[in-house]
Amino acid sequence: MSRPKIARKSTNIDMTAMCDVAFLLLSFFILTTKFKPAEAIPVTTPSSVAAKAAPDKDIVLITIDKTGRVFLSMDDEQKKEAIANTLNTTKNLGINVAAFKKAAFIGGSFSQLNSFLAIPEENRKGNALPGIPTDSTKGPNELIEWMRLVNSVYTGQKENILLKGDNLAKYPAFKSVIDAFKKNEILKFQMITNPESVPVGSALWNNNQKGEKREE
Repeated sequence: MSRPKIARKSTNIDMTAMCDVAFLLLSFFILTTKFKPAEAIPVTTPSSVAAKAAPDKDIVLITIDKTGRVFLSMDDEQKKEAIANTLNTTKNLGINVAAFKKAAFIGGSFSQLNSFLAIPEENRKGNALPGIPTDSTKGPNELIEWMRLVNSVYTGQKENILLKGDNLAKYPAFKSVIDAFKKNEILKFQMITNPESVPVGSALWNNNQKGEKREE
């Protein structure tokens, strides 16, 4: 007697719940993603194999663009307020302190500060600004005074001096910044570079391999 054949039925999977979850996740990532804003001072940094991460607090950043213009940035608004008040007292510049605190960077001479701060933030781009005067052949290196002001507001506290230079910037631009550091006895600072992996077979790669074997 033959066995009765059982009718085969195709498996039916309800994908409604999975689609709902997928769309919820997609909506979440779209709403929470922060796109990188356009850089006010575009800089292409040189590559290096350094793995040390730059600090993210108490930063004093000096930026040199490809044409050699120099810009100053700070992340502490209280420190910037103190600098603005000092400039108003010592140089009688009449700076708008509130605008100075909110400025992402400084890109002009002391005499141009008020006109610089009057530019709307969205139009304040490095390629349209002269930068801080540092060429001693054309006048005083004003970065020396800026670094003196920075040192004064950080007295007794740690400041993280970062130097970010474009790969196409010429040596004299870097030298003028280093001179400003030396004049203020700033002998330690960090260079911002574009990290890359250590070339296989290089001396540094071989040393790293030896270190890993010792740890094992």
